[in-house]
Amino acid sequence: MVHLNNGDEMKKWALVTGASSGIGESFTRLLAAEGFNLVLVARDEVRLNERAAGLKSKYGADSIVLVADLATESGCAKVEDFIANNEVEVLINNAGFGINKAFTMSDLAKEEEVLKVLVRTPMRLMHVALPKMKERNSGIVINVSSVAGFIAGGAYSASKAYLTVLSESLNTELSATKVKVSALCPGFTRTEFHQRGRMKMAGLPQFMWLNSDALVAKAWKDALAGKPVSIPGWQYKVLVGIISSVPRSLVRRVGMNLRVKQR
Repeated sequence: MVHLNNGDEMKKWALVTGASSGIGESFTRLLAAEGFNLVLVARDEVRLNERAAGLKSKYGADSIVLVADLATESGCAKVEDFIANNEVEVLINNAGFGINKAFTMSDLAKEEEVLKVLVRTPMRLMHVALPKMKERNSGIVINVSSVAGFIAGGAYSASKAYLTVLSESLNTELSATKVKVSALCPGFTRTEFHQRGRMKMAGLPQFMWLNSDALVAKAWKDALAGKPVSIPGWQYKVLVGIISSVPRSLVRRVGMNLRVKQR
């Protein structure tokens, strides 16, 4: 078991899953700039070490690399054990992926991996982290959800809905403390997410794309302010407003026709 060992006792530690690219990588740079040291979690050790070196060079932040596949029991348990044995001030549950197939045509093992990475792992990491944060009355959890959680687009949407609702519930449960829990619900964001899922996005209008660094900055500001849900971008605030006001039957049809999978 790796333990935090930092000569600068003033610096606190933030743990980010899916830290090697995209929104997770943006969070590592924001948190390093905010004065945190980082615990970087992902599967790609080479990229994690590159990120660690970059954070040290640019921000003077120390990093610990945890190589873990969060779709596996051992990977999830590895990060759980680390949180249980160390003081983590900030937890960013970001790791995730989508499947570009209808549920009835998809591979069951892949569907289970979606559930394990997007639902089981963040739930278990929070279940370990939050009691410790509550005890010391300090801590921030940001769960990277999606506006896809407001529609009906397969297991990905369902998983993100779970994450958003649980974040809202925990925000209320901990409202009398200084512990903050927030769900970040972005729309389409320029990351590697869609390429990894083999999703063809060429037809999406340019104005619908979000910048990862900008939405992460917004999410951090909203979390500090105690907001349970952060929806970056005017276009997605409008979209969620429309979704909440039109008949649910229409939402279901649109969700299944478009098979939207967003980050």
